[in-house]
Amino acid sequence: MMVILLLFLPLLGGLVTLLFKNGAAKTVALLFALAELALAITILAKFVPDATTQFGVDYNWIPRFGIHFKAGIDGISMIMVLLTTGLVPLIILSTFKHENTKTALYTLILLMQTGLLVVFTASDGFLFYVGWEAALLPIYFICALWGGADRVRITLKFFIYTFAGSLFMLLGLIFLYMQTPGKTYDIQAFYALNLSPERQSFVFWAFFLAFAIKMPIFPFHTWQPDTYTESPTAGTMMLSGIMLKMGIYGVIRWLIPISPLGFDKWGCTVIVLSVIGIVYASLIAFNQKDGKRLIAYSSIGHVGLIAAGIFAWNIQGVQGAMIQMLSHGINVIGLFFIMDIISRRLGTRDISQMGGIAKVAPQFSIAFLIIVLGTVALPLTNGFIGEFLLLNGVYQYNIWMAAVAGLTIIFGAVYMLRMYKKVMQGETNPLTATFTDIAGSEKVLLLIICVLIIAIGVYPNWILHISEASVSSLIEQVNQKKLIVK
Repeated sequence: MMVILLLFLPLLGGLVTLLFKNGAAKTVALLFALAELALAITILAKFVPDATTQFGVDYNWIPRFGIHFKAGIDGISMIMVLLTTGLVPLIILSTFKHENTKTALYTLILLMQTGLLVVFTASDGFLFYVGWEAALLPIYFICALWGGADRVRITLKFFIYTFAGSLFMLLGLIFLYMQTPGKTYDIQAFYALNLSPERQSFVFWAFFLAFAIKMPIFPFHTWQPDTYTESPTAGTMMLSGIMLKMGIYGVIRWLIPISPLGFDKWGCTVIVLSVIGIVYASLIAFNQKDGKRLIAYSSIGHVGLIAAGIFAWNIQGVQGAMIQMLSHGINVIGLFFIMDIISRRLGTRDISQMGGIAKVAPQFSIAFLIIVLGTVALPLTNGFIGEFLLLNGVYQYNIWMAAVAGLTIIFGAVYMLRMYKKVMQGETNPLTATFTDIAGSEKVLLLIICVLIIAIGVYPNWILHISEASVSSLIEQVNQKKLIVK
């Protein structure tokens, strides 16, 4: 029952929030998000870090078509539940300084949280697809209603991209359903299939297109920079902090275990695309004057490294992906919140117009620096252990791939530190001289993010311990299946 409560509490919160006006709605939404986080922590306290699926529920949903409402939590899901329930309260809190925020925004955020948690806990393919689409619709309306001047065109492009990818995944799910002896969408039945290499290649691409667009991986990334830039800050945070992890999770949970021979044939291609994306996004980030757009391209580079680590398919690479998903989520919402504060105070995100802010806002400058250091993977920050493990995993796969993938750290340090220097250091100008330091909810939010960056960096083992048994079991299962089918 704990999983049922976990999935439906945000849905209830979204509906209750509709009963309140704009000012009170944000408080009610935050209370529900904090209650959801408390529930996730309770589940974590009872969770046994082995390879089993725990807190499982299994109800006949549509028996005629073999569809079950089947969900549960293992070590991989547990990390994603913590990511989702931990970041949503921070995202809601980030809106507290915004004037005229609408009740509908908070309802959509909580509804989206429900869809995300369904994705991260589903053990039935049809339920997984329902959660996948349920998470897409709220973010579409968030971006379309409160985005920038070009929001209609850009949001439509984002919707078409992601919806088209989802249709390929649905086609793959139906195909797998037809291959199972009992006509079921159960994930374990999918795992047990022994499909021919050609059929596994079909399944691989049917799923990969959906996941690659969501992450996104080069060349399926073209919707991302515009969408991140034009979306309201809360929407950008939901997209970058949590939603893109749906694609990464899908690769680990569904794609590779179901089609190991497809992965064996096409995995190298994906690693090459991921590495190209790292270099490509980093080079473009160098030339960005809009701070929000720079962070968007930075995210493509970091996700490219995560994808490369997963498709290397060893314990270091996949474990690196697990902790880096959590770290990237924390860091990227911190960066977008920093840019939101700057934009609200200065009325611009143009880096070339800034400078000297550290002189008038010392607390803000310290928080900004800690988030930047976490993003560039300084040792003893949360970004370090994930990127170290990811590069280790890619190195075991191919030393030259690892050498090129490692450029994400070098390039990232250059453009992020250069951005910090241009924004925070030097002399103030008429625009930045009146910049005020952080206070109230801004200070609380940035303090939480900075503490998480340092705490995870100093002691990452507890996170790795949660997922280690499940990751090891899944890797072994895939490797054994490849040998049997071959």
